Amino acid sequence: MIIFILIAVLLIVVDQLVKGWIVANIALGTSMPIIKNVFSLTYFQNTGAAWSMLEGQMSFFAIVTIVAVGACSYLLYKNRNGVKLYSLGLSLVLAGALGNFIDRMRLGYVVDMFQTDFVSFPIFNVADSCLVVGVILIFIYILFEERFKGAKA
Repeated sequence: MIIFILIAVLLIVVDQLVKGWIVANIALGTSMPIIKNVFSLTYFQNTGAAWSMLEGQMSFFAIVTIVAVGACSYLLYKNRNGVKLYSLGLSLVLAGALGNFIDRMRLGYVVDMFQTDFVSFPIFNVADSCLVVGVILIFIYILFEERFKGAKA
């Protein structure tokens, strides 16, 4: 179980370091192309969730984060000797939730920076990526739970 907590902590640190670098090196609202017409770094301050939904709802996000962190922590402990894929998914969700929570509590908004230039998609960050990948891993585990439990993957 400790390895999954360390993974979450490492990802939170990476998230915060990337956000700090973006704030220090890119002006708000401007972009730095990484792969022309494909991918850019764009400094954006998001007071909501994806597509800026629920803008300014700090209390709501705080409650959701506290519930998510509590649930993930409990499930991670409960699965401490179980399926590693499930534990990894939980640790990624934990890292993503806490990474964005730190921004909301410290700054009043979330620092986003990754922009896909070839398709209209919300600008996102490391924590958002952790959340999405974590939920996908948990979903895969749920879909194939019986196979995983038989193999103790």
